[in-house]
Amino acid sequence: MTSLSGRPWRNSYAPRVPRDIAPPTDTLTQMLSRSVRKYRRQIALQFFGATTTYGELGDQVSRVANALHARGVERGDRVALVLPNCPQHVVAFYAVLRLGAIVVEHNPLYTERELRHQFEDHGAKVAIAWDKTVPTLLNMPGDLALTTVVSVDLTRAMPLRTRLALRIPLSRARAARAALTSGRRTRGSIEWHILESSRPLPRRFAGPRLEDTAVLQYTSGTTGSPKGAILSHRNLRANAMQGEAWIPGLRAGREVVYGVLPLFHAYGLTLCLSFALSIGARLVLFPKFDETLVLDTFRKTPATFLPAVPPIYERLVAAAAVRGVKLRGIRFAISGAMNLPTRIVELWEQATGGLLVEGYGMTESSPIVIGNPMGPSRRPGTVGVPFPSTEIRVVDPDNPSLDRGVDEEGELLVRGPQVFSGYWNRPTETAETLLAGGWLRTGDIVTVSADGFVTVVDRIKELIITGGFNVAPTEVEEALVSHPDISDAAVVGILTEHGGEDVVAAVVLRPGAVLDVPAIREHLKARMAAYKVPRRFEVVDELPRNIMGKVLRRVVRERMTTH
Repeated sequence: MTSLSGRPWRNSYAPRVPRDIAPPTDTLTQMLSRSVRKYRRQIALQFFGATTTYGELGDQVSRVANALHARGVERGDRVALVLPNCPQHVVAFYAVLRLGAIVVEHNPLYTERELRHQFEDHGAKVAIAWDKTVPTLLNMPGDLALTTVVSVDLTRAMPLRTRLALRIPLSRARAARAALTSGRRTRGSIEWHILESSRPLPRRFAGPRLEDTAVLQYTSGTTGSPKGAILSHRNLRANAMQGEAWIPGLRAGREVVYGVLPLFHAYGLTLCLSFALSIGARLVLFPKFDETLVLDTFRKTPATFLPAVPPIYERLVAAAAVRGVKLRGIRFAISGAMNLPTRIVELWEQATGGLLVEGYGMTESSPIVIGNPMGPSRRPGTVGVPFPSTEIRVVDPDNPSLDRGVDEEGELLVRGPQVFSGYWNRPTETAETLLAGGWLRTGDIVTVSADGFVTVVDRIKELIITGGFNVAPTEVEEALVSHPDISDAAVVGILTEHGGEDVVAAVVLRPGAVLDVPAIREHLKARMAAYKVPRRFEVVDELPRNIMGKVLRRVVRERMTTH
């Protein structure tokens, strides 16, 4: 695409943003060690008011790494993390990497069925899990490689006064405690504090190399079948460096980053686990997004940087107005994972006095490849321009060797140091997604202006993005037709005014059956995470299909949008 070969987007970069980043020379663990040395006495993590300094974080990582090594974790082994946001998650992440082992992130709200599929694929022998998830792991089939489960009680990372308050015999306290911990030890698991009490790992212990795999991040990719994206230390470190370069005015050692995004998601992983710690920021962790908790925390420790998704920004502005909380001080905010409506940008920037820009990426690119400039040249309504050291092409989706012109619709291809090397044990899918020359097929239909701003038009892939998470329609459809009353189903996403999509389903009932929505939802919740369950069902006589018998989801979406 000759019109983009000169990278015209660079002229729209904010002042002082470099055209390219230097190639990474340090791994994620070396990056953390540098921050530990430089910011030793400064606060690295905050959780319900309890704080951990960088020096303490480095010591905990070393001790847990040594404990894992003593239990047989070696270079290249996969270790599953099944945790919400908490200090133990950060420690476990870097402890696994310190051994040259591979982190496999999992959603702790997944059902046994969803987790089993991933464990069968990656073959982890060790899992570090939220104590509420531990029974699910221990109940999985014995033919899995899993032999060791470490149980994490989130409340142990809280201040003593908070832990005591959770034990007060009042219904509110009991409910809050039940949401955070099972409150009991599960036989067959090891408690996290045993790992923390280990001796530090010897300093001479060899760490990972830049080209080593750091993380397997499961994604439905461009096809809808969950698979592990292989992300190296080089990939993730490069993306953190690109993020740092993208934001002029960052104050190393002085930023306060709110970790409301789940760390098990690629977006939260990069911006919170790597980017925030690379600049010596204070990472304030929230086990889930709760606007009351966030605003209570903001009164005492205001955020300066907030990565999130559009609904979070909207809810925070509304809640802050009701409670009389001023959001001034949040200088930078990056939105991703779904479309960012212009009205939310206006609401947020008026309330905070800071900037809110949209970014674009996918798990396979660590995840960010495009962003709106952090400055006057930002263009709401677009996802922005390519990051430093990142190239793009727009091509014919049926023949990626044919480039499209300026403002012509086509599939977006990206290339850069953050692009992954392939899918775990999936050579065919890797070949379909990674083209010659290192170009990644995104599956998104876009247009690119003459000055390089990218606008997402549609998706080739049929994934649904709800609440910032990907939902594969095929997975939901298979669960629906396993219900005795449903003979056929099509699942699609319907755009909402908040920028994401609602999962909705068109179903064909078996003769004599009636639509029992509560029963169907319970059936689905036993098989998948709640966010995948359709919010709306519509009974149809038959589903539209092409001459090959494939369901035309686009037609289903159009029909359900008009109803």
